[in-house]
Formats: sequence, C-alpha cells, structure tokens
Amino acid sequence: MPPNERLRSALLTAGITVRQLAEAVGVDAKTVERWVNTGRTPHPGIAHRAAAALREDLAHLWPAIEQGRRRNRGSGELVAAHPTRASAPLDMWRTLFERAERRIGILVYAANFLHESWPDFNDLLATKARQGCRVRVLLGDADSPVIRGRGAEERFGHGIESRCRVALMHYRPLAVSSGVEVRVHATTLYNSLFVGDDHMIVNAHVYGMNAYGAPVYHLRRMHDEGLFDVYAASFEAVWEQSRLPDEDE
Repeated sequence: MPPNERLRSALLTAGITVRQLAEAVGVDAKTVERWVNTGRTPHPGIAHRAAAALREDLAHLWPAIEQGRRRNRGSGELVAAHPTRASAPLDMWRTLFERAERRIGILVYAANFLHESWPDFNDLLATKARQGCRVRVLLGDADSPVIRGRGAEERFGHGIESRCRVALMHYRPLAVSSGVEVRVHATTLYNSLFVGDDHMIVNAHVYGMNAYGAPVYHLRRMHDEGLFDVYAASFEAVWEQSRLPDEDE
C-alpha cells in the first residue's frame, strides 16, 4: 500500500512526532510508523483518537473508515424518534432503567422530571446498584459559567442553576450510601444521555429551547462504532472531566 501522505502532513502541521502520537492514542510507535509509511488503517476507535490528537478530520486522514461508517448508517440502531421530549412516552425512561442489568448512565444538566415523575426513582437506582449494575450520574455544576451560559440561551435566567441544585439534592442521598456514583460536570452538552445496558435515550439540545421541547431518539446498540458508541464515548469523556460534588453544594 502507498504511504499515507495526509497523515504525514498532519503530523508536521501539528508539530507532533510519531512517538508523541503513539503515546496519545495508546499504541506502539512502530504501529504509527506503519500507518504513515505503509498506509495501514487503524481500528476506527484508535483512528478517532489519533484524528482528535492531530486536530484533523478522520475522513481526511482515513477515507476508508468514513466510507465504512456510511455503509453502516441506517443499520437499525434507531428504535424510535420523537419530535419533543414532552411527546415521548414517559415510561420509556422508566423501562430503560428497570431492564438494565450491567450499566446505567445519566448525563444531564438536571433532568428533574425523573424524580418528579417517579418519587421512588432513587430506590430504583439503589436497587440496581445492589444487584451489581454500575450506576453513574452526571449533573451540571450549578456554579460553572457553562451552566449560566445555558440558562441565558434558554432565556430562563437563573432557572437552570436552580434546577441543577435541586437535581443534586435529589441524588445526594444515593451518593453517600447506595453505591451509585454521582458527579458534577462543567461541560457544554449538546445532548442529554440516558443509558441502560445497550439501549440509550438521547435528548437533543436546541439553542434557545428547554430540553423538554427538543427531539428525543431511542437507540439500541447493534455493532461497534455505530451511533450508540458515538454517544457512549461522549458520556465517558464527560465522566473523565467530572468531579465529586462538594459537601456544601
């Protein structure tokens, strides 16, 4: 195979050596050399990390990966779509969590509708944790500039900050006794994510609109590097940047 001149050029432009890129993506330097000199294509997940480290478009560096992704689009991962959260069946969320056995993930700013709809929601999560399900909750840091900015976008003023504090109040009892992991984040969210094993509900965020008025998508994981995995990677990225809430928050 011919050398990957696009990758070679991207390394030079970024001022990154082969060894530095290898360390950034967790592979051996000789592996990166083969990508450059022989045109070998890395695994899509590794390629995505490499493109991010180089601040380059994945499709530009490895067109074959993007072509494969295009063939996989429409592969059945989209179970249902709803024009707004308000129009989606409320029990869709409850069912997602009740059926989960391995993992539950909640990435939101507040999403107080869960506790408002089900007063026993904490009991449900605590039970799942005792049964061996890993339960992780990520809430917006009410004191962060990101939250204040989102409030301004929604035209709710300080409303979203208050909702974040209320959400933390709801989940705090779980954090101290149940094995449920609760953290706060100061990340700009483009979607709220609700994960139950291989199912996920994605609540899109729309500029100037509260999440209840934005579209909702129910996804089911069908294969590697599909839609589900794209959002799941986002969850993990936010988790890595999150922190434990202070006791006085």
